[in-house]
Amino acid sequence: MSMSPARRTVLKAGAAAAAVLLTGCTSGPSPTASNGTSAPPSSPATAPLRFTMGTAASPAGLDAALVVDTESFRVTRQILEPLIGVDPDTGVPAPRLATTWEELENRRSYRFTLRSGVTFHDGTPFDAEAVRINFERWFNLPKKIRPAEGRLPFEAVFGGFADSSAEPLYVDCKVLGPLEVQLDLNRPYTGLVAALASPAFGISSPAALAKGRADELTEEHNGTRISSYALHPVGTGPFKLESWKGRTVVLSAFEGYWGAASQVATVEFTVLPHPAARARDLLAGEIDGYDLVTPGTYTDLARNGMQVLPRDPFSVLYLGMNQASGPLADVRMRQAIAHAIDRGALIDGFFLQGTREARQFIPPSLGVNNEQITYYGYDPEQARALLKAAGYDGEPITFHYPLNVTRAYLPTPEKVYAELSRQLTAVGLTIKPMPVAWDDGYLSQIQGTEKHQLHLAGLSGSYRDPDQFVGALFGAPSAEFGFNSAVVFSRIARARALPNGPERTQAYLDINDLLARRLPALPLAFPISALAMGPQVESYPASPMLEEVLNLVRLRTS
Repeated sequence: MSMSPARRTVLKAGAAAAAVLLTGCTSGPSPTASNGTSAPPSSPATAPLRFTMGTAASPAGLDAALVVDTESFRVTRQILEPLIGVDPDTGVPAPRLATTWEELENRRSYRFTLRSGVTFHDGTPFDAEAVRINFERWFNLPKKIRPAEGRLPFEAVFGGFADSSAEPLYVDCKVLGPLEVQLDLNRPYTGLVAALASPAFGISSPAALAKGRADELTEEHNGTRISSYALHPVGTGPFKLESWKGRTVVLSAFEGYWGAASQVATVEFTVLPHPAARARDLLAGEIDGYDLVTPGTYTDLARNGMQVLPRDPFSVLYLGMNQASGPLADVRMRQAIAHAIDRGALIDGFFLQGTREARQFIPPSLGVNNEQITYYGYDPEQARALLKAAGYDGEPITFHYPLNVTRAYLPTPEKVYAELSRQLTAVGLTIKPMPVAWDDGYLSQIQGTEKHQLHLAGLSGSYRDPDQFVGALFGAPSAEFGFNSAVVFSRIARARALPNGPERTQAYLDINDLLARRLPALPLAFPISALAMGPQVESYPASPMLEEVLNLVRLRTS
């Protein structure tokens, strides 16, 4: 079923100011920022400049191997570096801790040459043995410390752990020389090099992992069990951890960093869950910038001369539908819900200008866009007919949504929930609201158990491969969707192994349509997210993939 393009409401925040400040969607750092992966080694500036960033939620932990949330990765990106970086202009893989790489054995092996002269924050050397220890740790993560909610990035990329029943992708990591390693795989995976740019694959100091007993969750922070290492991560990045107390993380510039010098000596992340509080503190000069501008705060920001830096959409918001719970096992119920939702009205009312309706889970910028995809347009009458055909009798449907948080894919959860609930109620569904504070375990309630029906969630991409979206969400059975389709799983596994080209693109187009027909979830939007910066910020490295390393921030000093 076709639909005309969704309307877009222009955010009228002082047209002249907005025209100057809304600089256009970014594909990388602003023009004045340098690329930290290519600059020569140097020492940070001695001026004691401080950059304070308002964030929407606390990190779940600072052991990048054991977290899945963007606020944790926002911090760990500053401390830990992966082998592969991201080109700020194109988004394709770029050198980071590895300077070169090559495919071998028809993409069953990858050989990496490592950067020389790099040291960890604890003074120990970065070398091939350190890389091997990290990969072996990830592969052998004990089940008891792996979170119940979602799939850790290592599992999503490598298909499992050492104790998995199915054969994982990973075989081993061989040391070929002091600065050379080889990853061996059980089968080809075309997106491997791109995937290694994920912050989840940041390399930790082996000495610090051992000292902090990284695989023993002996500590608690903000109600979460974590290891001592997760309180004191040690990497090779431009910043090292000074403190993590309550809702504030403080970092200091690492004097021995191999890459671009940081102008700022100290970075502080402070949690301000509510969008209005973040905007208020920016306008008052309490913080230098913040992430996740919402339509409700945009007007005041523009009127008061703040810089608004939008990112190209590289996340997807979806409505999850758990097939293992009650009436949602019937596909007609899920189709009725899909037809009941007016995505155009939702986007116009609660998202920044430029947000696009999603008919699939893979963002448009990846070039896998299925114009002929099975599509459930807004059709209340069809929704009512499908509910009747499914024998729906008014049984309450639970609807989980998060509180006290803003995500790149979900700027105002309570308002988005209220609009969706209104639309679903209008066709005859009985909706039971299930609000859960983000920091009280929202993700574990919707991803760690099957005791839910509808829920709001999303995924922000960190590397350019379609598998990060469909593979991470639907490549294996999950409690989130109650979805267990051998056909879908095998199609995704096949697409991962195909070389880049028309056949691989077509494979993902077919997967898009298959998911649309099976309906484990309904994609809603590819949202525009945006940062706000005060006038003292000269440049900030905004990135659609959130690859925002803050040694590239430049502040005005006069």
